[in-house]
Amino acid sequence: MKKIFTAIALLLVLGQWSCISSQNISKQNQKMNSKELTYLALGDSYTIGEGVEDKDRYPHQAVEMLRQKNIFFSEPKIIATTGWTTDELAKGIEIAEIDGKTYDLVTLLIGVNNQYRGRPVENYQEEFRALLEGAITYAEGDKNHVVVLSIPDWGVTPFAINRGSDQEKVTREIDEYNLAKKTICEEMGVAYIDITDHYRIHGMKQESVVSDKLHPSGLIYKFWAAQLVGFVEKMGF
Repeated sequence: MKKIFTAIALLLVLGQWSCISSQNISKQNQKMNSKELTYLALGDSYTIGEGVEDKDRYPHQAVEMLRQKNIFFSEPKIIATTGWTTDELAKGIEIAEIDGKTYDLVTLLIGVNNQYRGRPVENYQEEFRALLEGAITYAEGDKNHVVVLSIPDWGVTPFAINRGSDQEKVTREIDEYNLAKKTICEEMGVAYIDITDHYRIHGMKQESVVSDKLHPSGLIYKFWAAQLVGFVEKMGF
């Protein structure tokens, strides 16, 4: 009988130790997961989120979605201003003085204002390539941690329709810019997300734009964020 009680006591101790051990492992995993990764978002009005609250910008929504998946990023560092072209973004990066700093994730969305101002695609190609090379540098030289988003077609928005914009022309030029952008990404081995097709379907809806009838609402940015999250999950953080 004494041996039976001893065996039972031993099993109880082992069970308790196993429980404690599992809890410790869980805590260790939580501690590892709690390390906050860094994110640099480069762009224009689509990145700074013209007309929406900070929390509704696509970089912020992406960070929140990733946290729900136990991938923890600190608040994104955003270098973007409404109206910026590629050369103006390059100047903005220079002013931000981030040379020497690196980030776990870098996104780049730029070009709509180049198209809007009627600049040639050839000029865009040259300046975009330089920006992308810089983005890779900021990602510690790891091209696999850089993601480029396509240019949305603003020609479908209520703003464009109300002002009588030539939608076919805008569409054609946006396609030319995106083709140039995608080709460079493929050459450099950088991930490219097409958000243009989705925007052409939903960009004209009242709930898809802010009060200026031009810039995307948080609803649209949510879709962009979800696409970005899908790529980030594959990065192995």
